[in-house]
Amino acid sequence: MPVFAYTARNASGVALQGRIEASSEDAVAAQLSNTGITPLDINELQQPSDIGKKINTWLKSRKPKIQDLIFLSRQMYTLMRAGVPIIRAINGLADNMPNPYMVNVLKDIVASLESGRELSAAFAKHPKVFNHLFVSMLRVGESTGGLDGAFLKLSEYLEREKETRDRIKQAMRYPVLVVGFIVAALVIINIAVIPKFKGIFSKFGADLPWQTQGLIAMSDFMLNYWPHILVAFAGIVFWLNRYLQSEPGRYKWDKIKLRIPLIGNVLYEALLARFATAFALTLRSGVPLVQGLHVTGHAVDNMYIGDKIHSMRIGIEKGDSLARTAIGSKMFTPLTIQMLQVGEETGAVDDMLDNVAHYYDREVEYKLKNLSSAIEPILIIIVGAMVLMLAMGVFLPMWELSSVISK
Repeated sequence: MPVFAYTARNASGVALQGRIEASSEDAVAAQLSNTGITPLDINELQQPSDIGKKINTWLKSRKPKIQDLIFLSRQMYTLMRAGVPIIRAINGLADNMPNPYMVNVLKDIVASLESGRELSAAFAKHPKVFNHLFVSMLRVGESTGGLDGAFLKLSEYLEREKETRDRIKQAMRYPVLVVGFIVAALVIINIAVIPKFKGIFSKFGADLPWQTQGLIAMSDFMLNYWPHILVAFAGIVFWLNRYLQSEPGRYKWDKIKLRIPLIGNVLYEALLARFATAFALTLRSGVPLVQGLHVTGHAVDNMYIGDKIHSMRIGIEKGDSLARTAIGSKMFTPLTIQMLQVGEETGAVDDMLDNVAHYYDREVEYKLKNLSSAIEPILIIIVGAMVLMLAMGVFLPMWELSSVISK
């Protein structure tokens, strides 16, 4: 039903403006007159198209990214340091937040605060946006009266996390692009190039080498069964996506990707740095050791490593030391274990974990810079093998045909 904007005056002569949903301008005028309001101007508002509605719905359902959380943490720290009340600060952030999903979350948090909930409990209602680490830091900040400091530490942690993710994405961009171009080249060659050579070879009726026969068989298969290939590919992608979203699938994938040649070790050291940073942050903020391990197990964003951290928490609850449980988990490098042992002896576990985090951050940065150099020879071998196969499949029969013609 159309929406109309109107300008009117009430019985006292006060100007009024508003919107009414009605079937026509006459229906709007009748509704206003029945309530004692005299309409002055009525205009139909243009409704968004279906595409606009879909885009608007997509924007509202788009979950916030890490930069949105960084913006939130930084702004909350600044506003709270300036003495702005919490509800007013969150309302102001909701007005300036570019992500519609985040705006709705902040409005719900304000409603929870106005109903009497604590800040950490209001944030905990949205686990898809604020993880255990975020909520635990706010809970500790509430109990100690240092909410502004909690938001500052969270912003620093999130900025460090974003830098690590950006470095990994940047290092992976080159090999992913190369592999994508290789796949596209294979598809184009099989669809457009090989069929033309097949027509030339069939005219001479000569025996073709096995390389050429293999290329022609692959081309025929793609041309004859391309709908089946697309359906099978879409089915595999759909199944794989559903499987990876399940707990068993995500656990197996988190374990497998740490064993991928060249990349797995980088991801493992990045996870160690993330663990050390998050665990040190919780300990320094006053979170109890057992609860800190529970929070850190979710913060590392890897179910396999998180399960190892959970086993450490169980060991500490049974009375073992932090270093012994770390050794028993078989997750940590000797350097990390040694740092934990020294931290327990000196009572400065958080400082030792900071050292571990800085060390592995530097290691990850160095290996990411050299990752492209390490992957380039592998890509060159793959491209070279593909070019060699194509050259042998195309030029060998042409040489044989030229020799037959010359005779």
